[in-house]
Amino acid sequence: MPTEKRKVARVVLLDADDRILLMHGYEPEDPTSTWWFTPGGGLEGDESREQAALRELAEETGITDVELGPVLWQRICSFPFDGRRWDQDEWYFLARTTETATDLSGLTGLEQRSVTGLRWWTSAELSVARETVYPTRLAELLRTLLEEGPPRTPLVLAPEIV
Repeated sequence: MPTEKRKVARVVLLDADDRILLMHGYEPEDPTSTWWFTPGGGLEGDESREQAALRELAEETGITDVELGPVLWQRICSFPFDGRRWDQDEWYFLARTTETATDLSGLTGLEQRSVTGLRWWTSAELSVARETVYPTRLAELLRTLLEEGPPRTPLVLAPEIV
């Protein structure tokens, strides 16, 4: 049976020092299975991807003072999480902020059961990280973004099926 892909807006949030904010998550039933990922989530109702990106960012990080930029990357992914398979059509928006204090109080129940915290990463730190990071090429993508600026049109990333 074909499944409809969930429309998702993700945020590549950079601070004044070009650090990227990532969330640390884990499988609720297996806290030893962990990874880092960008803030974001599914669209609700008739909201646009831009609206979803800003809402999700506020809910997951507490950061609301942002300048939302262009879509950097798009990717299709599919992965198991919390007892189901998630099929997603993700758009990654560039955003800038000077606000670096975070607040996890807006997390949903599922996020409260699967997110351990947030961390600002430099490009160099991300490049040598031995932990799992999604999308898997994030270190390379971030380095290119910081060196060359946003692409003229969104880069379509290879699908990731886990």
